[in-house]
Amino acid sequence: MSLRTLIVDDEPLAHQIVQTYAKEIAEIELVGQCYSGNQALDFLKENTVDLIFLDIEMPGISGLDFLSMLEHKPQIVITSAYQEYALEGFNMDVTDYLLKPFRFDRFMRAIDKVRQRCAGSDLGNAELQEIFIKVDRKQVKLNLAQVSCLEAYGNYVKVWRNNVMLLTPATLSSFEQSLPGKNFVRIHKSIIINTDHIDYLLSDKVKLKDGKELPIGKQFKANLSV
Repeated sequence: MSLRTLIVDDEPLAHQIVQTYAKEIAEIELVGQCYSGNQALDFLKENTVDLIFLDIEMPGISGLDFLSMLEHKPQIVITSAYQEYALEGFNMDVTDYLLKPFRFDRFMRAIDKVRQRCAGSDLGNAELQEIFIKVDRKQVKLNLAQVSCLEAYGNYVKVWRNNVMLLTPATLSSFEQSLPGKNFVRIHKSIIINTDHIDYLLSDKVKLKDGKELPIGKQFKANLSV
């Protein structure tokens, strides 16, 4: 799958950040860079794209005004320093909203959402089966059915897949927002488990089929009906 991608932002530094992140993702094909809404409209008269990274606050036409002018909308990922536009953006069916400055792991979660839509899924996270995470300099594809648990580890998260630990630069909260709630539940401030991997439950801990025994935080017991 190739994603013909356009950056629309009046800040050169913002272009550089998206370009740098995009180089790490094979399917992103950067086909254009525009520094205003008018320039982007002219570009789209002659070119088709699958994905636009779009700023909101730009001189002339704002990002949301630009969005309302598009007859055929590609997937839109808004990149803005202003969170107050998020609701309006999602009401216009944008794929994701990245609040500047954003890290690569959050950028990757936006790309995961783009992939979902490209696959024709409109069921959201409930049907999510695979995600990509950054491990060292690689993008590792995870089959979520193989993931037993995730543990916060400073500025990283330990992801346990088939009893092998993968360390990725991310937060547990970012995983909590993107993983399917049907299977993945938070049982502790620093732990998310895949309920399909539960061996048995006690009042204050859970044992997984791979042998791990993990504590259950008092405020999270309701998530497991313990």
